Amino acid sequence: MSDVHGTVEPGFESVREEFAGVVAREASDGGAQLAVYHRGRPVVDLWGGDGVDEDSLLGLYSSSKGAMALVVALLVQDGTLDPDREVASWWPEFAAEGKGRLTLRHILAHRSGVIGTDRGFSLDELADDRLVAARLAAQRPYWEPDTGHGYHALVIGALVGEVVRRATGRTLQELFEERVRAPYGLDYYLGLPEELESRFRPALPMKPTPAERALLEAAPIAPDSTMAIAFNFHTDPPLDIVAYANSRAVRAQAPVSAGGIGSARGLARMYAAIAGELDGRPPLLAPGTLAEVARIHSSGKDLVTGEENAFGLGFVPLATRYPSLTPAAIGHSGAPGSQSFADPSTGLAYSYARRRFAFGGGPGAAENDRLIASVTQAAARAA
Repeated sequence: MSDVHGTVEPGFESVREEFAGVVAREASDGGAQLAVYHRGRPVVDLWGGDGVDEDSLLGLYSSSKGAMALVVALLVQDGTLDPDREVASWWPEFAAEGKGRLTLRHILAHRSGVIGTDRGFSLDELADDRLVAARLAAQRPYWEPDTGHGYHALVIGALVGEVVRRATGRTLQELFEERVRAPYGLDYYLGLPEELESRFRPALPMKPTPAERALLEAAPIAPDSTMAIAFNFHTDPPLDIVAYANSRAVRAQAPVSAGGIGSARGLARMYAAIAGELDGRPPLLAPGTLAEVARIHSSGKDLVTGEENAFGLGFVPLATRYPSLTPAAIGHSGAPGSQSFADPSTGLAYSYARRRFAFGGGPGAAENDRLIASVTQAAARAA
């Protein structure tokens, strides 16, 4: 375990052993972090591998969709947003191309069909949620809204953020800072301050094995597919997803779909504030709000990725992927293979972050299966 650093509370030693194995097998080249809270207490704080230390900040990509979902849930809980209200009632321009009846719920559940634009975006354009939203307002949906679901990979934050801005007069990034990040001292940022840039560790590209490379080459993404449009691969040149988080424009402006920067500690603490009491404060979300955001709104074959998956209201209901979690578990993954969640039924909050992209890492790298099972077993013994 010489490559693993940090601490675990008594009873969680098995998690350290599992993490040491992950670092040795899957995450040594680039490094990884793991942080866990149980009933409001930090019980696991580990890091290891090359290039990552306890203070490293990483590009955590779609983990920011969890922060987005939390801000929206707070606004719904306040009565500021109604998920069943038409988006165009806040944002009249969005009614173009037959989108007038689309609701905020349709977008949060990845059911709107508005997954990108025909011409796509440059990297600098993707960094600007206001610009992306303006283009999306004029775009036709790629399927009849609410007839299926497909991952709104790079645009859901711009869509939801524009609704939030028009409903509140504040950006989603500002509300996250004021209501979540600053009060809880989270080491996770929607807009990385320039003075923290020295802590940022650039994302690293996947290193596929020959067998994995053969699989990738055997199934190229068609440039006119919904997958290409949703991930901006239909442009010339196609989006370099690794360069995305490595762009200062993305880190500074924090497009809400995938622009968050932080650490496993930061995201675990955010989810701990959902999972239960933290620092003497009550949980951020009331039981009724939690039940609504965790309720499965979309399931089955994803029209973008082609995979079987499920979505709640902005969050991903993670018991559909990890059987040791309860139906109350909500969270989101990030493109390199990162995974974070809260499970209010057990009081667990978990975040695993890695720097180098894992093969097939988007929904959560495969090592999360073993790490999450180890964490839930340790927590059950400690209960």
